Amino acid sequence: MTTKTDITIVGAGPSGLVCATVLARAGRKVIVREWHRDVGHRFHGDFQGLENWTDPQDVLKELVSAGINISFDHRGVKTGIVFDSQAKPHRVYGARPLFYLLRRGRADGSLDRGLLEQARAAGVEVRFNDRVAQTSGEMVLAGGPRRADIIAVGKIFDTDMADGAWLALDPALAPKGYAYLLVHQGRGTVASCMFTGFRDQALHLSEAVAFFERHAGLRMQNPQPFGGFGNTRLPRTALQGGYPVIGEHAGFQDALAGFGLRYAMRSGRLAAESIIEEASYRQAWRKTLQPTLRTGVVNRFLFNMAGRRGIDFMVGHLARTDTGEALRRAYRPSVLKRLLFPLARRRFRAPLTDPSCTHEDCNCIWCEHGDHNQSPKA
Repeated sequence: MTTKTDITIVGAGPSGLVCATVLARAGRKVIVREWHRDVGHRFHGDFQGLENWTDPQDVLKELVSAGINISFDHRGVKTGIVFDSQAKPHRVYGARPLFYLLRRGRADGSLDRGLLEQARAAGVEVRFNDRVAQTSGEMVLAGGPRRADIIAVGKIFDTDMADGAWLALDPALAPKGYAYLLVHQGRGTVASCMFTGFRDQALHLSEAVAFFERHAGLRMQNPQPFGGFGNTRLPRTALQGGYPVIGEHAGFQDALAGFGLRYAMRSGRLAAESIIEEASYRQAWRKTLQPTLRTGVVNRFLFNMAGRRGIDFMVGHLARTDTGEALRRAYRPSVLKRLLFPLARRRFRAPLTDPSCTHEDCNCIWCEHGDHNQSPKA
């Protein structure tokens, strides 16, 4: 794609807005088309973590280097409590923030609103209530997750609790996943993030709330339910009909913990730079994202195989050292993990299968192999 035509970004999530902003600041005319009426439509002011452990570079510095201002509310979290499967608390700590606490949704101060305002300030035209039915011209596809491999169900609430971060690893609370409690300045989020057992989500959330009431002193006022889902898979090309596919639309999400914001915004930057520099997006994401994505698959395989004792040992290890450094080592590619990857991917091929069409001549936005009809879903 070497022409200087207008560029359309399908989707106004973090990946799409970062991509649009980088392109606009390079002098390209960009239109973002979002079929919902506002940004952050899947979120309700709930807290999320922007992970800061998979890369030696601080994630906020990475965003600044891409030309993205840190114009959204954030708080670096260096310490927290992790409960093992026996409900034993372990204090974890990092010399630098383990993650940055953000709010999602449409409200002022949220990540989504901050990125929208930056994109518009850079000259991006953002169109809401605008559903894309068919690809044309120069496009980047950022339509969000396409199925639910991970779900999070929880409550947002007011509270008089002190600020803090708690995480619990117990299959009764979150099968193959974790439950978490985040509190900041009188607002809180409690949730169960599960990788299986979706049918019993209400039961798992109830167990998670009761657990944190007993072990973390959870106190909720005005609780409001929320839910979300994520799509974890390893794409072959991250191209659809020749168009770059970014963020959760491509399946860029950590297979172990389900964190995807950093991958989303990084992939948006890579897609923009590939257009600006007339370079290969496929080569860019494979070089930059694929190593840690694959390591995440191996980590998920090891987590699922570890059992309660193995997980409790891992939690104890994280608490005895700089947790951020230990996690960085866990996500660092190695010969052993490269050898384990084929087995890990085969073992969990079902949730990691890429259902998207990567045929170079296909122009559908949302499709499954064998069904290439045009869909109105962007």
